[in-house]
Amino acid sequence: MLSVGSVVKLWTKPTQFSTLKNGEAMNINNDQLWVKVIKKVRAWARLNSIWAVHFNSGSCNGCDIEILATLTPRYDVERFGIKLEGSPRHADVLIVTGPVTRQARERLLRTYEQMPEPKFVVSVGSCSISGGVFQGCYNVGGSTDEVIPVDVYIPGCPPRPEAIIDGIIQLLSSLKDGTFRTAKVAEKVVA
Repeated sequence: MLSVGSVVKLWTKPTQFSTLKNGEAMNINNDQLWVKVIKKVRAWARLNSIWAVHFNSGSCNGCDIEILATLTPRYDVERFGIKLEGSPRHADVLIVTGPVTRQARERLLRTYEQMPEPKFVVSVGSCSISGGVFQGCYNVGGSTDEVIPVDVYIPGCPPRPEAIIDGIIQLLSSLKDGTFRTAKVAEKVVA
């Protein structure tokens, strides 16, 4: 029969354990294991609880209605863990609609800067991507990617809710693979 002392001797191999100052034994690979576990939990939480904030930079509200349609029970984007948040300080994803007007440019930049890292931007609609029908107007400053870096483009006037969901899924898959942008490299979504 094994005694408590023999069990302790079996588990305290000098090649696997080191002694700390207070006399406790600790596995050398524990630190690496904890870092790996924390990274996996962080990635899981990031993928399964995306909080998005919507910014209308001067659109006709067609894209806004389609974004709200994705939240309804028919399309239910919340099944992917995406929740529309009111504050940019709590959001992971910035959803931008409409051309960037001169009046909204500074507000868009301020909203983007208030978001915590890592932050991602989804440009929804033709107006947000290129200026659309408002391109060349006296008050339009340009597209979203001229002001902030964009991760996913969702074209359409207005894009259907299925295209918006497809763009969000592409963003989630790039987060899962760890291939999200580091600068202004953006991934195009085909509607």
